[in-house]
Amino acid sequence: MKNRTASQNQVDLYETTNPLLEAMYREMQELSKKKPEATLSSAKVKLLNRLLEDLRLVLANESGLKYLDLIDDEALPQYSDVVLMLSQYDAAMKSFFQLYYGYDSLKQTHGWAIEKPLPKKTLKR
Repeated sequence: MKNRTASQNQVDLYETTNPLLEAMYREMQELSKKKPEATLSSAKVKLLNRLLEDLRLVLANESGLKYLDLIDDEALPQYSDVVLMLSQYDAAMKSFFQLYYGYDSLKQTHGWAIEKPLPKKTLKR
């Protein structure tokens, strides 16, 4: 396993949001092929931003986060712009997986490198 660890919350959120990102990315690619110049509706932007906000929580400790923006809901973007943004999120999520998922030679299994919770302190009387 690698030296870096992710929190259990990050891993749980990754496992929830990554399939949604992949589906959304594919859908935007298809829509972009059909109508690259068309703009997204405000409802689509709102839906996308909800997903992107959760992805940003997964990637909160990663240096690449500064390159990942939310979609501007006032200046509705074109599908091709959103495809570009989603490709950046997709790459960041793949990097997250490569950093924190791997083979544990001690356990002889593949899994996440999850930080161990801090022990609870007991009060002395």
